[in-house]
Amino acid sequence: MAFTWRYATAADAPAIVALVNDAFEVEADVLTGERIALPDVMDRLERGSFLVCDAETDGLAGCVYVELRGETGYLGLVSVASTRQSLGLGRDLMAAAEDWLHDAGCSVCQLWVLSSRPELLAWYGRRGYRVVRKEPFEAVNPPPTRKPLRPVHFEIMERELARAP
Repeated sequence: MAFTWRYATAADAPAIVALVNDAFEVEADVLTGERIALPDVMDRLERGSFLVCDAETDGLAGCVYVELRGETGYLGLVSVASTRQSLGLGRDLMAAAEDWLHDAGCSVCQLWVLSSRPELLAWYGRRGYRVVRKEPFEAVNPPPTRKPLRPVHFEIMERELARAP
């Protein structure tokens, strides 16, 4: 399967909403509602960028959101279509996002992981990220529209950015 990498445009927003909600369906037993809505994607496109991976025949296979926040770059919404998981796309999305942030002048990359996702904490840990602090679920700005169905918080993870030799 061939994939094409590019920056998303506003025309991609509905497909990004569908992709992210598909990829984050696993959180349905922890949080109410969908992970993202069209207005949120449009707002993020004004503040940062989505790097997307197109599948040759059937649309978006993956995406990741990146945003500059001074020397610390933020990445989030690492999403791989449920039909494309376990092919290495998540790893490729992370590498593309980290390269983008590094090239933009960031020395640190930060991401927020829901405490109910130990598999993600471990996955990011294998990529060199470490937990630097915890934040209450409500700490997101703007506040989340979804409500927790059980106690959860965010694990803030960071790693220094450096290009591989």
